[in-house]
Amino acid sequence: MSAGTYSPKPGAAPVGRMIAAQTALETRMLLRNGEQLLLTVVIPSLLLALFSTVDVVDTGAGRAVDFLAPGVLALAVMSTAFTGQAIATGFERRYGVLKRLGASPLPRWALMTAKTLSVLVTEVLQIALLTVIALALGWSPQGDPLSVLLLLVLGTAAFSGLGLLMAGTLKAEATLAAANLVFLLLLVGGGVIVPLEKFGAAGDVLALLPISALSDGLRDVLQGGASMPWGDALILAVWAVLGLGAAARFFRWE
Repeated sequence: MSAGTYSPKPGAAPVGRMIAAQTALETRMLLRNGEQLLLTVVIPSLLLALFSTVDVVDTGAGRAVDFLAPGVLALAVMSTAFTGQAIATGFERRYGVLKRLGASPLPRWALMTAKTLSVLVTEVLQIALLTVIALALGWSPQGDPLSVLLLLVLGTAAFSGLGLLMAGTLKAEATLAAANLVFLLLLVGGGVIVPLEKFGAAGDVLALLPISALSDGLRDVLQGGASMPWGDALILAVWAVLGLGAAARFFRWE
């Protein structure tokens, strides 16, 4: 049989098509996981609805939902880009999924790209849902949408780097425990629900955390109508560079 008679022609698909297929698979797997849905959708939605309607935490002047909505959007980004991605990738590494995918025609950089795109797709769905809930509760967002978008992208990069670093260096069980613990600690002390001013002198240190920078930055724009909060953006950029750089250096595929 002469060359060129095979149909379809054998070989790897174009990289763009492989990335798209892997992104769709990663997104479906994430949305079908009950624990991930709890972290990414249920908890942020319940927190927004509960604390916006029940006077439990002093959020300062103005309506509670105007303070809470930006913080919950930041929490949604963290839950997907950090907690969800760290846990899912950690167990994929433990079960040898990453090792097998790394030996497939899909390049390793393309796999990481697909995971990142899956995070972004999930975040779009989260933000759309939380925005609808917040608007129904009387939220009146202000500010420049481009500033909000830049903060969300920087926050996603920062949390993705930290999540991949954890998943690529710790055992899966340790990643599960550590990721959930960090989620709870940052939920309480990251300015999401409780203003950082309530923590006294420690608030200045907590403000350097990525969740605090993202919450405060979004709040400055969406609640205060401020222009781009470059200080918070710089904090997020530093975390993104450090996290992604460390993940690229120390990530182990098996």
